[in-house]
Amino acid sequence: MTESDPLSRHGGSEIDVPHRPGDRGSAEPKRRKPRDKPLLIVLTGHGKGKSTSAFGMLLRSWSRGYRCGVYQFVKSGKWKVGEAKAAAALGGIDWEKMGDGWSWLSKDLAESADLARAGWEHVKQVIAEERYEFLLLDEITYPLKWGWIDVDEFVRTLRERPGFQHVVVTGRDAPPQLIEAADLVSEVVKIKHQMDAGIRAQQGIEW
Repeated sequence: MTESDPLSRHGGSEIDVPHRPGDRGSAEPKRRKPRDKPLLIVLTGHGKGKSTSAFGMLLRSWSRGYRCGVYQFVKSGKWKVGEAKAAAALGGIDWEKMGDGWSWLSKDLAESADLARAGWEHVKQVIAEERYEFLLLDEITYPLKWGWIDVDEFVRTLRERPGFQHVVVTGRDAPPQLIEAADLVSEVVKIKHQMDAGIRAQQGIEW
């Protein structure tokens, strides 16, 4: 630590700060501190911003050198998500879409359910392999709510996941069992939304 470092100038060289310049944090096992713990995070509620918040954490994890994976359970490969394009440009982020579009508009709900279950089976394998240190399961609460994925098995898999894996779950109406198991739960509440006034979804804002 140099004299130009703020901590050194103020006599705090031994202070355990969240991170220092160049510190890769929990992404580097040798640097993990006793405070570091793999978290199960749930972002739920009917307001806009759940996935947006999760993507912010994704960027933080990527910048710290985590192995990052994103699995979207509603949007299909045809849905051009702006964050997915950004992740591809950054590199080092696996991004898979496990659904067939907006499932509540699906013409074949049986196929939608099969896609969700197959996606979950794949994610279970990924978790068992400890493939990622940051894993985002975007909008997976919908298949849980609709009974396509067993809630108890889902929660047990996340609770008993091996190694060091942060998992972030997004979507409305997170089941009580998941909320109980989570380390951090935030509810996004809608106060106003422009779409209620007839303003359609826009690139750069909604996707």
